[in-house]
Amino acid sequence: MRIGPYEFQQPLALAPMEDVSELPFRLICKRLGADLVYTEFTASEALIRDIPRALHKIEICEEERPVGIQIFGGRPEAMQGAAQVVEKFQPDFIDINCGCWVKNHVARNEGAGLLRDLPLFEKIVKATIAATKLPVTVKTRLGWDDQNIVILDVAKMVEQAGAQALTLHCRTRAQGHNGFADWAWLEKIKKAISIPLIGNGDVTTPEDVKAMLETGCDGVMIGRGAIANPWIFKQTKHYLKTGQHWPEPTIEEKIQTCLEHLKLSVQYKGEKYGVQTFRKHYAGYLKGLANIAQVRADLMQYTEFEPVAARLMNKGGQLRNCPHML
Repeated sequence: MRIGPYEFQQPLALAPMEDVSELPFRLICKRLGADLVYTEFTASEALIRDIPRALHKIEICEEERPVGIQIFGGRPEAMQGAAQVVEKFQPDFIDINCGCWVKNHVARNEGAGLLRDLPLFEKIVKATIAATKLPVTVKTRLGWDDQNIVILDVAKMVEQAGAQALTLHCRTRAQGHNGFADWAWLEKIKKAISIPLIGNGDVTTPEDVKAMLETGCDGVMIGRGAIANPWIFKQTKHYLKTGQHWPEPTIEEKIQTCLEHLKLSVQYKGEKYGVQTFRKHYAGYLKGLANIAQVRADLMQYTEFEPVAARLMNKGGQLRNCPHML
């Protein structure tokens, strides 16, 4: 599959996730084998008003390429303006979020709210494409609910509008993250369009990736499955190539990667805020450690990097001589 100048063979993508797919986490996943990464979704209305927090969310770096900046909105004019703002940050492509199910967004015809208004959906896609020279892709869901599955019409419309790829989260808006993703739609959509199709939803193991690729989709996007296990990209590539499982990371490897990630967070956000906002990642990295509840309780007290490193290196035992500074 191809997006702009980039050509991929069954790429593994890190999903755009609010408060998760920040630059530090994208870099960790990239270093662990992700082929494509996306920024957190960012409001077009905030970007056209030069809101500092929104502009910070779309900052990228060379190491993570190819990278897409994901934007969302319910007004074609705002999406057009946001695309022009995004272009100045020089991502490799722009992705339009047409799948966020959160109530306050869909109420403003943003995200999955567009699945109730396909003419507006089309205007959003066309306005974004017209505003930039960058490739534009789209991420969406099956439909509003089980009685209103419109993905075949959406897929054809997105292709005709000029989008270069479509990512499908195989749930409806009504499902949110509940129930099961219906992968059967991937095969149907692949037969209906010629642009690349990336599957998403309920992918947590290398076996899941293999099974999703067997539907005929061109690539697989991994979201929640990467939060607790960013090694999933490396593990999956090894599994697809050899049929064998990559060994689980050791405690030492988990702690080393945790500290690498934390250091990036501090560099990106400053020490206090970087350490505080990182706390959501401890559960994933420390899963399986003995006495994890006490370790996490200790870590929650710290607002500086060094005490966290000292506590984790003490827990890791053999990490005494492991350099944690990047």
